[in-house]
Parts: sequence; structure tokens; C-alpha cells
Amino acid sequence: MTAPLTIREARPSDADGIAAVHVRAWRAAYRGLVAQDVLDGLLISERAEGWRDVLAQPLPTGLGTFVAERGGEIVAWVSIGAGRDDDRLLDGEVYGLYADPSAWSTGAGHALLEDAERRLADAGHARAYLWVLDGNERADAFYERHGWLADGATKLDARPRVTFAEHRRVKQLRCTLDGADSHAEAAPYD
Repeated sequence: MTAPLTIREARPSDADGIAAVHVRAWRAAYRGLVAQDVLDGLLISERAEGWRDVLAQPLPTGLGTFVAERGGEIVAWVSIGAGRDDDRLLDGEVYGLYADPSAWSTGAGHALLEDAERRLADAGHARAYLWVLDGNERADAFYERHGWLADGATKLDARPRVTFAEHRRVKQLRCTLDGADSHAEAAPYD
């Protein structure tokens, strides 16, 4: 019997667990899409240090980072907030969502994404977007199943040692207005 999944806001003490999921997910999901030496060079300790900083001093646009735990162990995480792209400043953004490969297809990512969508809608965002690494068919299929549609936007995300080609997916969110659930009236994505 599988332990129940719990979703909660991340704490600075979660940095090691989030970093471990982050590194393992990148190594599995991006194999063949990102240079192997880049993936091999990922260190949980370095990622954990970065996560300690993020969790102690969240982005000013952020609503937070949330973890999914099963049996007291972090199996997935999501980080969300206001849009950071100049053409989507009023929209919500999923900054990142990763599940440990051992938790793929167990419902952890599904539960976190639904929770993130609700939090973004509750914060007043009628729409949201996220970026997917080109060639990441598993992620594209996951987001497609959850109603996130490719809008044709692309970008190059330059990071140390690697530049990612990415495409954007968007979703109209269910918003709570005046205490009642409704679908927000907003212009569709271009």
C-alpha cells in the first residue's frame, strides 16, 4: 500500500530534499536533450545551497514553493508566482515542477500541478504559463493532458555551461471571484 501524498509549503529545511529531486529529475528527463557532462556535473549540494537561498529569500514575484511528500520524503516540488516575462506580467507562472523519477506516474506531479493552478487562480491570475525544454516529450504530454496548450512562443534560456531552447505552454485558470467559482473572462492567448 502506498503512503498518502501530502502537499505543503516548502521550508528552508527542505532544501536538500528539493535539490535531490531536482538533480535526479534533470538527469532522467533531460538525458539526450542536455549534454551528458552537464547532467553529470549537477551536484545536489550545490543545488541545495541555491534552494536554501531561494527558500529563505523568495522571489518578490513568487507565491511560493510547495512540496509533495509521501511517507515523510519529498517526491516532487513546484514553484509558482506572478509572470516574469514582459508580455505576461499579469499572468501566473509555474517557474518549475519536478518529480523524482521514482514518483513519475504516481499522481504526485498531477496533484502538485492542480494545487499550483488553484493557488495561482486564488491569487487572482486568470491565466498562467510555463516553459518546457524542447524535445521533452514526457513533459509536453503531461501538460497537454492537464490542458496546458503550446502558444507558439519560444525562447533561449542561457545558463552557466548550457543554453536551453524552450517553448511556452499556457492555460486559462478557474478563478474564484467574489467567493464563487467561475471561469474568468479574459482575452485568450495570442
